[in-house]
Amino acid sequence: MLSASSLKILFGFIIFIVIIMAGWYPFKKRIRDDKHIDFPIGETLATGVFLGAALLHMLPESSSLFKIMGYQYPFAFIIAGAVFLIFLWFEHLGKELYHHDNADHPAFAILAWAMLSVHSVMLGAALGLAHHNSMIIMLFLAIITHKWAESFAIAVQLNKSSMSTNQSMIFFLLFSFMTPVGIYFGWYFGHGVETHSIFDPILLAASAGTFLYLGTLHGLERCVMVERCCNLRDFSFVIIGFLLMASVAIYV
Repeated sequence: MLSASSLKILFGFIIFIVIIMAGWYPFKKRIRDDKHIDFPIGETLATGVFLGAALLHMLPESSSLFKIMGYQYPFAFIIAGAVFLIFLWFEHLGKELYHHDNADHPAFAILAWAMLSVHSVMLGAALGLAHHNSMIIMLFLAIITHKWAESFAIAVQLNKSSMSTNQSMIFFLLFSFMTPVGIYFGWYFGHGVETHSIFDPILLAASAGTFLYLGTLHGLERCVMVERCCNLRDFSFVIIGFLLMASVAIYV
């Protein structure tokens, strides 16, 4: 059985390859529309996993670490809530830019790139901070299900913008490194030189806020909770994903 660190290295490499492969096709074909991308089972299952990971693992662990360090104020929940609201604000800002400017305006593509890059770092950090193989594997499956569609979408958005091909490819290449870099940061602050620093619970809480956002309102009216909640078959996979994380909590 691979060690936790070996799994993180392996999964970081796989995630990087999947991101590159998902983004390569839009650049090759100069695709400017991602409406045909749909993977309902994977999306809904990942949504449940994100919610379960945030509520059952990251927030409780972050809160516990803060209390061990002598902080009784609910900093974990404040940080998670703030991160959630910041992402929501940026998504609304992006929507306003999209409607008031041309869809090919570079500002919209750069905002989307920045927001998804922060998502990626936080997702990677959550995986890097995980200590148990079962948790690492579940997070990896949720991330990989989410990342291929997200990578395709950001590649399409960069292609749609008025930026040059070289500029777009540089932005995408930077994006592709964000999740592996997040995994390294999570591993470093969870097991490296800075173990037991105040940064550990802060990073966990910020990751929890990111997971909560991805599991609820990411995409606004196109998010899983809005678009698929009335379809009992699709929504059942959200429940399955949440229950999977609940079962993992028994063993970690």
